Amino acid sequence: MIKIKSSRNDYIVALESVAMTDIVLNMFIFFFISFSILYTFSPARMSKVDVKLPKASSAVSLEGADRNILAVTKEGNFFLDDEPVAPGNLKSTLGARHKENPSMSLLLKVDSATKFNNVVRALDAINELGIQRVSVAAVKKEER
Repeated sequence: MIKIKSSRNDYIVALESVAMTDIVLNMFIFFFISFSILYTFSPARMSKVDVKLPKASSAVSLEGADRNILAVTKEGNFFLDDEPVAPGNLKSTLGARHKENPSMSLLLKVDSATKFNNVVRALDAINELGIQRVSVAAVKKEER
């Protein structure tokens, strides 16, 4: 407590811990919301589909290309540009995109834990449609 003297009255000023707690709590909420928004809308996050890519020593960066992304999850689900595609409709959906843009490029992102049968299904549809510009996504293996 701080006692302030004046000519007429004495004033007692007490710093309330409740006010400090409110300020700290509000700052915590502000930073929590700010960082979660920055993380959610980060341009580095290319895709909403969670795919753990395999590692390769010859992986290179493919930047600046306008391409379609075909993702295959470990459960065997297919996603074309973050939109779910039924396995039976994969060829027709890719075919519609290929018809719109015959020179389209396709980035194939396959989870490292998926069954190979799902990879063959995707590659079979790509091959039957005659899509020529196909890249397979991988993470650069660290050199030791």
